[in-house]
Amino acid sequence: MADKSFLAWPFFDAAHRELGEALDDWAAREIGHAHGDDVDQECRALVRKLGSSGWLRHCVPAEYGGASETLDVRSLCLIRETLARHSGLADFAFAMQGLGSGTISLFGTPEQKAAWLPRVAKGEAIAAFALTEPESGSDVASMTTSAVRDGDGWVINGAKTLISNGGIADYYVLFARTGEAPGAKGISAFIVPADTPGLDASERIEVIAPHPLATLRFTDMRLPADALLGEAGRGFAQAMATLDIFRTSVGAAALGFARRALDEATTRVLSRKQGSGTLADNAVMQSYLAEMALDIDASALLIYRAGWVRDVEGRANTREAAMAKLHATDSAQHVIDKAVQMFGGMGVVRGVPVEALYREIRALRIYEGASEVQKLVIARQHLKGAQ
Repeated sequence: MADKSFLAWPFFDAAHRELGEALDDWAAREIGHAHGDDVDQECRALVRKLGSSGWLRHCVPAEYGGASETLDVRSLCLIRETLARHSGLADFAFAMQGLGSGTISLFGTPEQKAAWLPRVAKGEAIAAFALTEPESGSDVASMTTSAVRDGDGWVINGAKTLISNGGIADYYVLFARTGEAPGAKGISAFIVPADTPGLDASERIEVIAPHPLATLRFTDMRLPADALLGEAGRGFAQAMATLDIFRTSVGAAALGFARRALDEATTRVLSRKQGSGTLADNAVMQSYLAEMALDIDASALLIYRAGWVRDVEGRANTREAAMAKLHATDSAQHVIDKAVQMFGGMGVVRGVPVEALYREIRALRIYEGASEVQKLVIARQHLKGAQ
């Protein structure tokens, strides 16, 4: 039932249209929206399945087994939108392979890329991105996890929290303070294999839409010199560059959730009897559907414009990505809330798709830059342009 007419928009080329159609067909056959109690096992299985079916090739550059010469934002968004419409956990599994390897794709040495990226693309290594700390969420520059030089290597102490894939990842891209300068200019990135002594990922976190999540603790964890990812002191810029690519795709996941909610709501009102007709004859229901369809199309236009700016125009899309994520995640919350209302009491029964979507959508307004942060980014970019 999903509306795929947007694939005809000029933001896409033939390869994107083929990708969108092929993935939708595959997802309808291979994955379901509901999941069981063991999300760790399911997430591992989804990574393997996404890898063996070739979809994770879009997370890495072609030189290391990827589908495109460089990371293609429109492809990432199409994949996340499609997977989210079918399964929130499948979207999560794909997204973290991209985010957790993105900094390596952008800044890694040839040896680092060769060691990890082909395995990410095949679904043989699960990736994670360790940035958030217990006392510093959106304020990344105030992180306190430390990396101190010790001979040719480094010693890491501190903690990260709310780390997706924490506890099941094969490696973490870790950001820590190395002290070259105060604030954002004194942070570096490291590649940390999950079996490194001194790393404890046993403290798991349960959230309303279950997925692998943990607090990481580092106690005198030693890393070799070649664990440093890119240039020392450039970790903040590397993290922001990675998020600039993948932030738009968060909006795309929200768009996928919203499309599924609209599909479910439309089926509901067409089939639910009310008097001599159906709920679809009700003017209030029609008003809801109109608002939902409008929010969805507006989000899609913002998302794929942001991808076009990055992929085709070849320029930074900080402003466009922030707009896309802000609007798509906030409006998806409204779309899904309306769908729940249209289902009445059934909308809050566990196992009903709109109930699961209601839980799935909430975190997207927080991670990879909360809605409030996106407003600051948009305003600052606007003022910069005006000056």
